Amino acid sequence: LVFTEEDKYGLYSNLLFKYFLAEGIVCGHDLFVASAKEHPDNILKELPAPLLDDTYRKELGDEAAVVNSEDFQDSMKIAWRYQNLPKMEASPTTYTKFGHYYDLSKKMPPELCESVKCHSFYLHEELSSEPKMKVWNMNSGYARLLQSIQRIISQEGFDGSDPQKKQRNVLRIGIQSLGSVLWGDDVCCSDPPEDPHSLTKFLYVLRGLLRKSLSACIITVPSHLIQNKAIMERVTNLSDMVVGLESFIGSERETNPLYKDYHGLVHVHQIPRLNSLMCDVSDTKDLAFRLKRKLFTIERLHLPPDLSDTVSRASKQDLAGSAKLLSSGCGAVATGNQHLDF
Repeated sequence: LVFTEEDKYGLYSNLLFKYFLAEGIVCGHDLFVASAKEHPDNILKELPAPLLDDTYRKELGDEAAVVNSEDFQDSMKIAWRYQNLPKMEASPTTYTKFGHYYDLSKKMPPELCESVKCHSFYLHEELSSEPKMKVWNMNSGYARLLQSIQRIISQEGFDGSDPQKKQRNVLRIGIQSLGSVLWGDDVCCSDPPEDPHSLTKFLYVLRGLLRKSLSACIITVPSHLIQNKAIMERVTNLSDMVVGLESFIGSERETNPLYKDYHGLVHVHQIPRLNSLMCDVSDTKDLAFRLKRKLFTIERLHLPPDLSDTVSRASKQDLAGSAKLLSSGCGAVATGNQHLDF
């Protein structure tokens, strides 16, 4: 169960959501898409097109050429005492390919989407077909969604407790903007909410379904609207992996020269515990993402070796205070108010 905290405007978390579904189609997995905001059929039509190996090498070659030219220009500006330091790679996926890559400027061909079986759950259609019901003292929308997931798992042969009649792959479940007002939940509206337990009950039952079936699930939640921190702590404990996206849109970091190469930060709050009592702690804690013309990439966040000559000395002193927001894993620590110490 992958729990994704949406960014403020839901732009980049929606991209991450579509990447998860597109990877399922390329791998031949069955899909189950649930939403209360946008019809699942429209979501599937907007999936990015996969890049073939040759195409990706060409894209990567163009990117590498740009990076090499930038490195040459930086080497002309950087002080001599920094040149012998080990260089940090910006992207961990530069030399090793993991999964598939996608072109955001193109849509996935319809015949590729039709090659796998896709199931959809649109809340407004489900509630209009039958009157509202409340099962297990839970929100009616959540109850119907759980029933649909359970029915797909049992009918399509993804139940791990039953012997498989024919070979099955994996069922990928995507739930968009869970906990929002459109789902009939009030955790985003008031503090304390009138029904604080429906979301946690839903996740508890869903996690049980995932554990006994051949399935994986991604959920996006507008966590910045949930004022009750206790609910967020319970939701985090009920998830396997928790990732948050922080966009720079509308914040002071959008115009900060320190973050000019990025569009937001990636916060990894929790990593799955696999056959262990403790979760794996990554050595890279500072991650950032950028949206290029065709690619959405997640990279290691590191400060530039020096600010541009166009930035005034007073601005550099002001930026030193904002650099304290970054941890020491960025490769730079801001000390004092006069300069950045690398």
